[in-house]
Amino acid sequence: MKIPVYSATGTKKKEFELPASLFGVKPNEGLIHQVLLLQQSNRRSAIAHTSSRSEIQGSTRKLYAQKGTGRARRGAIRSPLLRGGNKAFGPKKNANFMKRMPKNMRHQALCSCLSLKAREEGVFLGLEGYPETVKTKEFVALFKKLPVTLGRRILVVLGAKHRALTLSARNVPGVKTILASYLNPEDVLVSRNIIFLEGAIEEAEEIFGRKQRNEKSVDVEGDQTVTHLEKKATKKTSVKSKRKSSLSDSSQ
Repeated sequence: MKIPVYSATGTKKKEFELPASLFGVKPNEGLIHQVLLLQQSNRRSAIAHTSSRSEIQGSTRKLYAQKGTGRARRGAIRSPLLRGGNKAFGPKKNANFMKRMPKNMRHQALCSCLSLKAREEGVFLGLEGYPETVKTKEFVALFKKLPVTLGRRILVVLGAKHRALTLSARNVPGVKTILASYLNPEDVLVSRNIIFLEGAIEEAEEIFGRKQRNEKSVDVEGDQTVTHLEKKATKKTSVKSKRKSSLSDSSQ
C-alpha cells in the first residue's frame, strides 16, 4: 500500500510504500481489546475511599451479650450493621488497577491497529520539510491544504523531537503530536487522520516491526553462523547420542 507525501507548502510530491511489517498484519480484535483495557486501567486512579472500623471514632465495648437477649448478635457501635458504622468491603484509595502485558503482544496490537487504519482511504499521509518557525496560523493554513478534516482528531507522528511543530499544533483543537516511539493503539484508533513526518515510519518500523526470531543468527567460532533452530537441533542430537552411548556402555 502506498500513501501520498506532501511538502510543507501542501503540494503532493511523491508516494511512499508502507512497510508490510506494520501495515500488512492480520488484525487481531481480541488482542486490541486487551491492550485498550490495559491502557485505560493503567490511567485509572482510585478516588473513592470508605473508612474502616479502625478509622471510625467510637467505643469498642460490646453493647450486650452474644446470647440470651433474643436480638441479633452485634458487637461494638462501629459495626457496619449500625448507622454511623464502617462500610463492609467498601472501596479503598490504595486500590491498584495496574495491568501488565508482554511487549510482543503490545507491539502486535499496535500493528493490528495500524493495519486496520491503513484499509481506510485517506487516513495516512506523509509530510516533509516542515519549517522551524512556531506559527499556529501557518500550521492551520497548511492543514487546510492537506486532505485532512480539521476539527476531527488528527495524530501527527514525529520521527524525532520537532519543537516548532509541537508548539504550533498544541493550540489547535483535535490535533495531537506524538513521537513514533510512543505510538499506542488507543491514539491510533481514535484518530480520524494520521500524518507521519519524514523518518517517523522508519523509526516506528525499527521499534515495532515484527522480526523473524528464527532467522536471527548467532556468531560461532570464526566466520561460521548457526541459526537458533539449527543450534537447537544439534543440542537434541548430541543429548540423544550421549544417552545411547551410556546405554551401550552399561549393557557391556
